[in-house]
Formats: sequence, C-alpha cells, structure tokens
Amino acid sequence: MPSAARSQQRAAYEELQTFSGVLNHIRTNYPDSVSYSELVAAAIRGVLRSLDPHSYYVSRADETKRNALERGELYTVGIALEDVEGAPTVLTVAPRSPAAKGGVLPGDRIVLVNDTAIAGLDIPTVELRLAGEKGSKVRLGVERGPRLDPDTFGVTLKRNPFEVRSVSIVRMVDSITGYIRLEEFMGKATDEMHDGLGKLRGWHAKRIILDLRSNPGGEVVSAVDIAGEFLQKNSVVFRTRGRKRDTDTTYITRHDGDFRDIPLVVLIDERSASAAEAVAASLQDHDRALLIGRRSFGKALMQTDFLLPSGDYIHLTVGHVISPSGRVIQRRYQGISYEQYLSFAGKSGAAQDTTTIYKTDAGRAVRGGGGIAPDIVVPLAAPLPVWWSAAADSGFDDAVSDSVAQTLAATPAARAAWLTAEDDWRAKLLPPFLTRVRTRLGVPAATDSLLDRRLARILAARTAEVRWGPEGREEFLIRNDRTIRVAVEQFPRLRELLTPSAATPAPKPGPN
Repeated sequence: MPSAARSQQRAAYEELQTFSGVLNHIRTNYPDSVSYSELVAAAIRGVLRSLDPHSYYVSRADETKRNALERGELYTVGIALEDVEGAPTVLTVAPRSPAAKGGVLPGDRIVLVNDTAIAGLDIPTVELRLAGEKGSKVRLGVERGPRLDPDTFGVTLKRNPFEVRSVSIVRMVDSITGYIRLEEFMGKATDEMHDGLGKLRGWHAKRIILDLRSNPGGEVVSAVDIAGEFLQKNSVVFRTRGRKRDTDTTYITRHDGDFRDIPLVVLIDERSASAAEAVAASLQDHDRALLIGRRSFGKALMQTDFLLPSGDYIHLTVGHVISPSGRVIQRRYQGISYEQYLSFAGKSGAAQDTTTIYKTDAGRAVRGGGGIAPDIVVPLAAPLPVWWSAAADSGFDDAVSDSVAQTLAATPAARAAWLTAEDDWRAKLLPPFLTRVRTRLGVPAATDSLLDRRLARILAARTAEVRWGPEGREEFLIRNDRTIRVAVEQFPRLRELLTPSAATPAPKPGPN
C-alpha cells in the first residue's frame, strides 16, 4: 500500500476514534440520560446537513409511517414543505385539500404542530407529524409575513382524502389558445399530460400555455417524457453529473414529440422547483418555449436513498442537474451559511454564480446559478393578510360566496357575465365578507385597492364554483389570471422573442 494511502487511512481511523471518544465522554459525564442511538442519529443528521441542505436521515420508525402514508393507511393535509431560513415553510398547497380549505398559503411558516414547537426538526419529520388517521385533526401554529415581525394564527385541519391529480386543469383560454396546468411530476403525470394535450388538440388549440407555477417537481422519468412532448427525437432534456459513473447520465428524448411544433409558453414562479425547473430550463435552452412569471426556486439535485444496517436510511445527494446549455439550476450551498442559502430561494442567488452567460440553441443569452429566470417577468400580487386565513378557516368566505351564488342565474349568459363583472364582485362580496371578519374576529381588517381586488377575485371564484360547478371556477381563474393574460399577449411576437436579438421587457408592475 502506498504511504499516502496508509497516511489517509490512519487519519480516517484517528478521526473515528476521536468521534468515539466524544460519544464516550457524553455517555459518562453528561448529566442527563442519553442513548447511543440518539447521539448517533443526531451526528448523522449533522453530517448530512454539513453536506447540503437537501440530504437527510430517516429513522426506521419514520419510514414505517411514511410507507403507511403511501399505502393510503394514513392521511395528510395537502401541503409540501421546504426549509426556508431555518423554518418549515409551505412551498405548495394541493388544490381542494384540507390545507387549501383552511386558508394555508404558500410562504406560510409552520411553527407548531398540535401545540408542540417543531424548531430544529427536518422537513421529512415535520411532514410525517402532519399525517394521521382518516378524520383526525391536526392543529397548526402558523406565521406569515416578515420574520422579525410576523402575524401569527392557528388553524385546525381535518385529515381527509382528497383527489391528487398531476394535471388539474385542461381548458381553452380562447378559440385558439389551450391551457394545461401540471401540479407535479408524480404518479400518472405523463399519461395525464399526454391525454390533456390530446384534448387541447381535439379542441383545435393552435398554441399552448403550460403552467408549472408552484409545481414542486417529482420523478425524473416523468420530467423527461413530458418535456419530450414538445421536443424532437434525440433532444437533450438535461444531464446529471456526480462522483460515480452511473450518476453521469444524459437524458434524451426517445421520439419526436406530438407537440414539437406548436407555439408554447411556460409559466413559472418562485415555487416551481426541481423537475419543474429542469423541464422549464430545457424548453428555454432549446428555444421551444418562452418562459413567463418569476425566477424559479433553485433546487435541482439527483438524490438516492441508501439503506443502513439498522433499518434506517439516508436520502443523499449524488449529483447535480445541468440544463442542455450547461447551466447548473441548483443555487449554491457551499461556502455560505445554511441560512444564507435558504434566503436565496426564488431569488438570484449569490451574485458570482449568475455572471456566466450560456447560450440557447438559437444563441440567446441565459444565466444559471440560482433557479431559472423567465424571459418575461410578472410581478407578485398583493400578499394576503393573516386574517384572511383565519376567516377562511372559519368558513366566512364560503358563507358569503354561497349566499351571493344563490342570487345568480344558472344560465350560460349569467356565467359569462360574471367572469368579467369586477364591479359586481366588489359590491356584492367584499362588504359582507369584511363585516364578518371585523365583527367576528375583532380585527380592523384594513385593505387597500390592490388587496380589495385580490380578495374580490378569490371570493368571486368561489361563487362561480358554487353556482356553475368546478368548470365555472376554472374558467373564472383562467380568465382573471394576469400572468395568463400576459402569456396570451406574447404569442403574436413569439418567433421574434425567441431570437437572439429579441428584447423582452417586463410588463409594467400592476395588480395580479
């Protein structure tokens, strides 16, 4: 054995002896009783945290509970969490889930679960604490707003089954523009997307909007197949690079996509993550789609589970996802603090990571190093105040919307009129809703014109669902979504915007 190898082996052995010595000192001198298993688990968690923010340890007991959840023996509340600045933060809320009905919003921070503080727990552990028997309840303590001066509220959610569909909406925006919303790249996502796109073709869609906003990602295979719907055969979707050779993989489309020539716009935002970012980056790099919205989350890693002899396992990062042009989507985590890394979510990341310019197939300049930047930016809407969620948890929004819905005719003409009747929404829905909030919650519920418009739209969408069913709600949401309107406006200029010389100014800020 070469002397360098022997030296390295001795050093590793000595380090392990040091670690063993620390454990023994704790066992013999620490005043409180603590087991070796607790110490080793804590050490493993610390080691994984030092590597990157997304590798983690799962105990055998937690894995048993997770398996029960996957088999449908346990139920949860419909939120996906991500660690943001050290707090379990809601990344997405499943449509029509208990969390959605309870007024939980993306960006909310979970601080209590059943009156127990969860500070310091990793995300998988927190998510399992949200799971339980069908019909059981979980009480959440939630923060919203600035970290230094947040609003807080509690919400009780009932764990019940809710339909999880990867493709939640397939509709025509107008006579030639199709719209399809992909919630996640899991389960039957590939089949649902193919069927949804087929419906749009059958409805004579000449152009398509693919909505990946708040899509947290999912399976690699689904991401490749779905991107392939819009690409030619043998197009690179993305590459993965790691230490081991079997991690270094180039994912390529296997056949010509059925929709490879149709004009395409993709919507992303600060909660589009992982596989959603990889697909958006691929379509942007190949100049197949114009990206509209806001910079994506900035998380794109290859991860694998490794079983330990104890029956526990670790979820370990083994590679990075690289776009066809060479961009690393994952925002940087080495050389900066954990808290600083988390603060970059949906932002540009460290300045030095975004200076390198990459080129799309057509020669357009794009950048990486902290998510995917859209070609056209649409600003954030007015934030919802904490009292909105308290009111939703109490059913005030349902009560007002249900009451107004009964006054509307069930005719197609009435439905069409309601879609654009903003003055009616504000006059019929806002006053009774705000009166309920102020009298029953005892809060001033101050609003401004932007918040008034957003609240009125939310209540009006619920009214449309009560009066005309889920399709009425979907039609309402699509008709009144500013980002979708911006997308429709860009189609006539799409060819120009996807050329290297194109200028893509952001729309003027305004209410969403």
